[in-house]
Parts: sequence; structure tokens; C-alpha cells
Amino acid sequence: MTSTYHTVPLIIRGEVVEADAQDFGSFSSPPASEHLNSLVLSDPAALRDVHDLRVSEIIDFLVGLGAHLDVERNPHLQQAIAMTSEGGLYSGAMLTALYGRFPSMLRREVLEELVEENLGSAYLDGWVETELLDRRMALRAFGARSVHVIAGNSPAIGLITVINNALSRGDAIIKVPSNEPYSAAAIAQTMIDMAPRHPLTRHVSVTYWRGGDDVVQRKLYNSRNIEKIIAWGGFDSMRSIRQYLSPGIDLVALDPKLSASIIGADAFSSGTSMREAAARAGADIGNYNQAGCVSARVLYVETGTDAAGIARANEFGEQVFAAIQALPPDVSSPHPAFDPVLRSEIEGIRHTSAFRTIGGRSNEGAVIVSQHNEVVDFAEWLNCRVANVVPVDSVTEALGYLTIHTQTIGIYPDSLKSQVRDECAFRGGQRIVSLGHATSMGLTGPNDALQLLSRMVRWIRDDTLEQPAGFLHDRHMVPGIVNVC
Repeated sequence: MTSTYHTVPLIIRGEVVEADAQDFGSFSSPPASEHLNSLVLSDPAALRDVHDLRVSEIIDFLVGLGAHLDVERNPHLQQAIAMTSEGGLYSGAMLTALYGRFPSMLRREVLEELVEENLGSAYLDGWVETELLDRRMALRAFGARSVHVIAGNSPAIGLITVINNALSRGDAIIKVPSNEPYSAAAIAQTMIDMAPRHPLTRHVSVTYWRGGDDVVQRKLYNSRNIEKIIAWGGFDSMRSIRQYLSPGIDLVALDPKLSASIIGADAFSSGTSMREAAARAGADIGNYNQAGCVSARVLYVETGTDAAGIARANEFGEQVFAAIQALPPDVSSPHPAFDPVLRSEIEGIRHTSAFRTIGGRSNEGAVIVSQHNEVVDFAEWLNCRVANVVPVDSVTEALGYLTIHTQTIGIYPDSLKSQVRDECAFRGGQRIVSLGHATSMGLTGPNDALQLLSRMVRWIRDDTLEQPAGFLHDRHMVPGIVNVC
């Protein structure tokens, strides 16, 4: 068994369980399989206590949580830093900076904007009536019992899950990832320290099980026990989850994505504009060590593909690499656990004429400049501050590379965005953003082309019709919607 220092507690609705921890390799934790009956909220009516809270009261609680998530004073976050920085995605300095942003995510104005723009507090606090052509319809958003399979590429995902679960008045069983099991547990423990009996604390559980554990997943992924699965998973995780889906369970899938940049010809009209675009591109690649789906992997540059254009692309690649190296250590660093598969791919092309590799000798990252308009064949492995600059003859050509797996597209200059955003959407792109701000995601707005908070609730409808009972053929009624199920 690993040391007690590396034990991740099992947290079940305000109770911390540490006994009988099982070895999971890099950490130990009480096995979920031994606590399934406690993890399951068997009575959905037990959500009544959180539905008695108004949105303003929920926001009050979350603002208070923000004050308790001060990384300088919170022992749980400090322990998470000590555990995670040992060979993880981020250095200790970066983790401290990431946790240091937690209170700003829990500011009152941020939470109010999130609710109103993504769902609407009126639908959470009560029934909202609307006059339709043939009836009065009342709608209300109710919370759901959910399993949240969160990703390990950002500690913020655990906090986002807690925020969304609270605002949607749900019951969350959070499955932590094996490469970052500490953050969500630290947040849940902070909630317990702050208000152990509060309804919002009592509707958060944090646990771990190995993906594919049939005993755990068959029990949890059952429509008698949950209504929704919110999964931030890789392809293998998604395939594993889908085999358990049955009527009554809604899978809200935030599939793995790759992000890109499109940099127009204006960037190369002067040395000043090229340096600005390179600095912005470096930020999109290097911030948070390129761990998130939002981070740029492939940069399509409208330099042209003749000899002069390739020379411009090479010069731009040099500047982008320098920009990555110049990022402050609390937002980017040589990768603590550089991917060995990616390293072998970089070495495999280093001496070919088709690509020019800048950097990549150690863990500092690299920029691979294609010497033609072709993406490296290991683009899906680009990570650890490694990116591919691909010269193209036109922006239209760059758009042809986008697919349904493209999440964020950084654009330079901003004036180009209005010209390409419709085409980006048609080809699968899900977010268009100013170059240099790919990682400035914020809480408000769609994620992976869906309004997450709105998908987490169950929309309940109450119809009032004034026609006589059994009367189905009034000329004012909307036709064609009888017996739709």
C-alpha cells in the first residue's frame, strides 16, 4: 500500500472515509465497491432539501466556499499541491497559481452571470409560466442524481463540477481521475470543514474506481440510481461508459478534443505584427503546459507555401518557441512528465527534410514547422508544449483541416473572425476566440457546443388546457403532437 500521505479519502455526502484504503498505484483510497449502497442516493425525493434553497442562498454558500479555498491557508489544497506536483502535469508553482484562482471563480458576479446566461435563476427558483397558442405551460429546472467522470488535465474541473452541481441542485458522485485524484477531494473536504450539514455539502461525494470496474459501474450506471452521467473522458472512458447506458440515463459527453489556430496573412505584414502573433500563439500553446483541450496543437499560418512562405513560417516557429520559453513559471514550465511516445515521434522526424524541429531536446517543448502544407501524422499526441506550425496558401485551405474533433480555434487578427466563424462551425469547430486567449475559458457560455448547466438539470413541464376533457380536435390546437411517445 502507498503511504498515508498519498491516501485520497472517500467522501460520501459530508462524511470522510479513510479506513481500509486500497492501493491504486500512485495513491491509495477506500474502494468504491465497498461503499456502493452509501454512494447511491436511492430516494430521488431526498433532493428536496437542496430544492428548498433559493439560487441566492446557493450563491451565498459558494462565495463563502471561495473564501475558504485560499491556497495560502487551506491545508487540503496545500496537501493536494504536494501530492500532485510529484511527477504530474504541473509544477508546484503552477499548481499554487491554479489553486490561487479558485476564489475568483467563486465571486458573486461570476456565479450570477453563469446562472442567468446559461440557464436562468427563475427556472431554478420556481415555475415559469408561458402562454402558448393552445395552453399555458409552466417550466421548472430540477436537479438530477448524477455521476461526474471528470478529467485530470485541470484541477479546475473539480471546482466547476461542484459549482454546477450546487447551482443545478443536483446530487453528484464525482469519479476522480487516476492522474489527478486530489483536487476534488480537497474541495469536498473544505466544504465539510465549512458546513458539514449543509444540503450542498451533503449532496457531493468523491470517489475513485478503475475504469471498467463492472461491479461499480453496473451499480452506479443504473437508471434506478442516477439520471445523468456527465463525462469529461478520453475515448476509452467514453466507450466503457456507453456500454452501460439504458433508457432513463442521459449521457452528457464532453469528448476529448484538439484545438488549433488560424493565423492570417496580416500577421506577417511586419515584424511587429509577427512578434505579436507569435507571443499570442506561444500563450495558447504553453499556458498550463498545454494540458487542456483548449490549448493549441496545430497552427495554420497563411504564409504561403513557396520558398519565401516557408522561410516566414520557419521564422515564425522560432519566435513562437521563444515565446513559450519566456512564459512565467507559474503558468508554464518544462514538463515534469514529458510523454515518452511524443519524444520518440519528435526524434523520428528531427532529421527529415519534411519538417524543421525547434527545441525538443529535453522537456522544454518544441515547435515543429512543416516544410509543406501537411500536418504531422502524430498530431493527436501533441502535448507538453509541443506544437506544429503548418504553412498554407489561404485561410480557406486552413479551414479544410477542421473537424468535429476541433474544439477551440484561436484566430489572428480579430477582424478575420467574422469572416471564418460560420465556416468553422460548419466544419465542427466549437469555439472561436482571439489568438492568445484560448485558455481564458471562463464559466459562462457553451462548452463543447453544449450549455452544460442547462443539460445537468431535468426540465419539467406543467401544461394547463381549457378544452373539455377528451376533446382533441379543436381547430386552435396545434396538430400532429398527439401520442408522440
